[in-house]
Amino acid sequence: AGMEQANEIKGYVHSLESFGSVDGPGVRYVIFVSGCAMRCQFCHNPDTWDMKVGTPYTADELLKKAVRYKGYWGKEGGITVSGGECSLQRDFLLELFTLAKKKKLTCLMDSNGTIDLSRYPELMEICDGVMLDVKSWDGGVFHALTGGENDTVKQNLRYLYDTGKLEEVRIVCLPGY
Repeated sequence: AGMEQANEIKGYVHSLESFGSVDGPGVRYVIFVSGCAMRCQFCHNPDTWDMKVGTPYTADELLKKAVRYKGYWGKEGGITVSGGECSLQRDFLLELFTLAKKKKLTCLMDSNGTIDLSRYPELMEICDGVMLDVKSWDGGVFHALTGGENDTVKQNLRYLYDTGKLEEVRIVCLPGY
């Protein structure tokens, strides 16, 4: 016991927020992971873009930190993983959420939806819901703001709705757009 496995998955964590009140229902422990492929003009976390910048944690280490705050969460609270783009670290999320579920915690993701979430059924099964940041429904506006395309975002919206995993839709409101 106590010996770390050589192949243990580590997640790169940019920052932690003990008492999040805007990242899902109730009071939540919010984990901002590192890494994002998008370069949105209005990004409020551009320092999370680099995948390997941040503190490496095992799922167990991170969950031990989070559970210390469980008494403050109330019935609705739990864990939300944001970023960056959390689905880029899907193996780590799967391990973290699996451990969290054993402790009867709710687990949410905050995603920009640019990765096809239907390709990760194990993660989607254990995740309680996704807050999907669609940026803009209009493809031209989406491209102007992000440099990317929103076809996958729209597919994810349909997938999450159909599977009952859509927690919230988020959209950016900017003057002129």
